[in-house]
Amino acid sequence: MSRKIRRHFTDDFKQQIVDLYNAGMKRSALIKEYDLIPSTFDKWVRQAKTTGSFKSIDNLTDEQRELIALIKRNRELEMHLDILKQAAVIMAPKREIITANKDKYSISAMCRWLNLPRSSYYYRATKPVSKAALEEKVKQIFRESKSRYGARKIKQCLASDGIILSCRRIRRLMKRLNLVSVYQQASFKPRSQGKNEDPIPNRLARQFHQEQPLEAIVTDLTYVRAGQHWAFVCLIIDLFNREIIGVSVGWKKSAELVKQAIQSIPYALTKVNLFHSDRGKEFDNQLIDEMLETFGITRSLSQAGCPCDNAVAESTYRSFKLEFIHQETFHSLEELTLKTKNYVHWWNHHRIHGSLNYQTPMAKRVIA
Repeated sequence: MSRKIRRHFTDDFKQQIVDLYNAGMKRSALIKEYDLIPSTFDKWVRQAKTTGSFKSIDNLTDEQRELIALIKRNRELEMHLDILKQAAVIMAPKREIITANKDKYSISAMCRWLNLPRSSYYYRATKPVSKAALEEKVKQIFRESKSRYGARKIKQCLASDGIILSCRRIRRLMKRLNLVSVYQQASFKPRSQGKNEDPIPNRLARQFHQEQPLEAIVTDLTYVRAGQHWAFVCLIIDLFNREIIGVSVGWKKSAELVKQAIQSIPYALTKVNLFHSDRGKEFDNQLIDEMLETFGITRSLSQAGCPCDNAVAESTYRSFKLEFIHQETFHSLEELTLKTKNYVHWWNHHRIHGSLNYQTPMAKRVIA
């Protein structure tokens, strides 16, 4: 049996109902036509006759108002006594006492009782930074990220050094310093003419936030220009912390390339629970099936024509192209392999991720 949705009535609607009743329309007819609860209708009529207001606070009796005031006063006195006891026992500064009790009492009320302005409680003394030093710091963070960080991530890096700036001010600084983060223009992507009809379902079901390492890993392939030929890169990502745990580079888009990426994973494959990919033949074939079965790994495939089913892999490759591929030139497969592994190390150990609350993947794995 479905629960009835609670309705909300405006004061204008309530007044309209009362006016119709006063104009001679029967009580039962109004209740039936507007699907009202009889007790609610009677309360509106009573409120209109007594105070003319439909707000509960305006319809309280003097005794009820006095009782509410007494309860409020009693709570404030209890809070006051509790705070003064703590101040006498632990001899802590006012700010520390407020912080210790902010889950129990209102910060505004505690500041009032302790005679401490709220602005003083929220204020945190910070060492002033000169304009030149600030600009140099922003340039340093931008250079260290190899032009990959925008205002939001630079803001987090500055905050970790005790410098609090808004994204708007950082953008102004970047504009004045001609610091332009990498970006991507929209491009046409042709639709695939064929699809894999294998009955393997999408077991991941877009559950991209996993609670345990190696609970679910995702993968995909992309192409990169190396010299006069096209090479392919396969990355494997752990959904737990967005860490790139597997990587392989080769000339052919094949199952062997995927196998090499799986074999490069530095963790025990027996701990992997789910392996998710799109429906490319390089992923769904006997070679990969046998490898996954050996380690007891469950397979999951995106639905045909649904790239959002593998959104984390798609997003990772987008960053991979923007932050790395588009900024480099590769003359050989060996150069591509070396630089890709260097980028993967930076991604895992130094790049902060918005989806990880601006932590690095390895920092989150250490915490786990």
